Amino acid sequence: MKLEEEMTTKTRRRYTDEFKAEAVRLVRDSTRPVAQVARDLGVADHLLYRWRVERRQAESQGHTRESLRTEQEELVRLRRENVTLKQERDFLKRAAAFFAKESR
Repeated sequence: MKLEEEMTTKTRRRYTDEFKAEAVRLVRDSTRPVAQVARDLGVADHLLYRWRVERRQAESQGHTRESLRTEQEELVRLRRENVTLKQERDFLKRAAAFFAKESR
């Protein structure tokens, strides 16, 4: 029981974009391993590895990390909107067919 209570009270930590950028800069500019920098900053090393990969991808595409995330969020929003519009279209098709059959 105690373990379940502890698991439900944990909250996900949020890091600012500035913090992430500074952490990646520290990794890039220092000779210390990523895991050591992560321990010093108090973050999980897998997060720091992910932030570094995201930064590299963004730079290779000529974008900032923030602009890539904005594009991804917009893509998710547009996909959801597309699903909703398809559902509405299908409903209107069925309604039009129903009323056309009824008016005969």
